[in-house]
Amino acid sequence: MTETRSAQPRHPFVEMTITRLLVMVREPEMIFWVFVFPLLMALALGIAFRTPSETQVAVAVEPGAGATELADTLAAHESIEIIPVDPGGTETALRDGLAHLVVVPGDPPRYRFDPIRSESRLARQTVDDLLQRAAGRKDVWTGRDETVTATGSRYIDWLIPGLLGMNIMGTGMWGVGFTLVLQRTRKMLKRLIATPMRRYQYLAALVAARLVLLGLEVAALVGFARLMFGVPIEGSLVTLGTVSLLGAMTFSGIGLLTASRAQTIEGISGIMNVVMAPMWICSGIFFAASNFPDPLQPFIQALPLTALVDALRSVMLDGNGLLATGPELLILAAWCAASFFLALRLFKWR
Repeated sequence: MTETRSAQPRHPFVEMTITRLLVMVREPEMIFWVFVFPLLMALALGIAFRTPSETQVAVAVEPGAGATELADTLAAHESIEIIPVDPGGTETALRDGLAHLVVVPGDPPRYRFDPIRSESRLARQTVDDLLQRAAGRKDVWTGRDETVTATGSRYIDWLIPGLLGMNIMGTGMWGVGFTLVLQRTRKMLKRLIATPMRRYQYLAALVAARLVLLGLEVAALVGFARLMFGVPIEGSLVTLGTVSLLGAMTFSGIGLLTASRAQTIEGISGIMNVVMAPMWICSGIFFAASNFPDPLQPFIQALPLTALVDALRSVMLDGNGLLATGPELLILAAWCAASFFLALRLFKWR
């Protein structure tokens, strides 16, 4: 008689990792926020900030005496787009960004614009130059133009590494921290106390399940940006993957730390928003971190998202390797080690 042997039980870490993966892929919300939402944001911003084939400036002419002649003079030049406005609507057009410049007819004409906006300064210079020539100014000489388009110089090229870093931060923290608190509120963690699973095995399984999806997450966003907008990847894919992996581990650790003692969904939501809000604003996702005052720069450069985004841009746009991104990787490694150490010390099942 042949003896039937029971299947060898899997290691608790392996079992929990597989379980978390199955739970994650069966959640439509996770699929949307990890894969679909970043692509929609990249598409929307890429279209909104696309580089036009011909540089045009939008100009509104204040209604009044001489407005029609002034508008006709400007409209004759292909670099000027005249924005039609109703009487009293020029300020609204300027405020909402519909027009870069408002020209008030007169002798000489007056220009209304926001000097903080680079497109408004360009519009003012372009319009003044055209009107000066129309009034009879003679140029001593005309320079020859040589247009140069640098690789990665477009806003969408600069933006995609920022979106990738933001996505790695969000899915790392919410995917690990939120899951941990959700299981605690459902009393599921309490049941694990009676199992052979150790605390570090459970926490490692949460992180491991998150890292398994990292490759698909990075490939989806970077591949989409490459196909849709021609975003360059100057560096090695191995280097890009290594930076992304370290970033995901770092924010998974921070997610564990924020959730190590949180007892409610409302509590962990508030904690994570407090932790992530400064990085959303300061870490250079949508605009350069250098725009902030110098006294704030040491704090901003020490943020893990700043280090991650800078490293991703260094690899994707400059083609740098791991050695050139060493300072950023050291910052990420320090945050990663500290967050995991504190999370293991502070974590409670209940």
